[in-house]
Amino acid sequence: MEHIRIDHTYILNMIEPNSHVLDLGCGDGELLWLLIKEKNCRATGIEIDEKAIYKCVERGVTVSHVDIDSGLKDYSDRRFDYVILNESLQEVLNPEKVILEALRVGKKVIVGIPNFCNIIARLQIFFLGKVPVTKGLPYTWYNTPNLRFLSIKDFREFCAQRGISIERQRAIGSKNEVFFWRNLFANVAIFLISKN
Repeated sequence: MEHIRIDHTYILNMIEPNSHVLDLGCGDGELLWLLIKEKNCRATGIEIDEKAIYKCVERGVTVSHVDIDSGLKDYSDRRFDYVILNESLQEVLNPEKVILEALRVGKKVIVGIPNFCNIIARLQIFFLGKVPVTKGLPYTWYNTPNLRFLSIKDFREFCAQRGISIERQRAIGSKNEVFFWRNLFANVAIFLISKN
């Protein structure tokens, strides 16, 4: 297998072969293409960026031009085995609605978030007095697509308050998985969640 982004590797490992998958905010379709190729998944995506949609089409990935903030009303309950929200939750207007809709149409949901409270970001805020720019958060305040700034701890509390089960969690640092003090040392986290 060619070089794969580390977060995509963890997501691939969470998904069973031959699954029916919907990727919300699928970007250029790289993850969907990998799911089809490596796991024989029936996979489709939703994306709002037209340039990204063209890249999906070039890869042969099925994608719909839809804003995930407007909901998933066209999809029936439990239609998908997995719904993926990787690096898109922090960019939506109403993340609670998007997560609950994802849990409605998917049996399981995989959420990948940047951890805005890692140590590098905290130190930049403390010592520089500026909004942090890091490897995991490469944007400046004026050109960031992020509307929400959350941490691993924030997402865990959100799930607990809404009766959402976290079945698995992986935290990724700059090169490896982080097992201790994840909220401090991880750049991103990937959660496998469900709700009965």
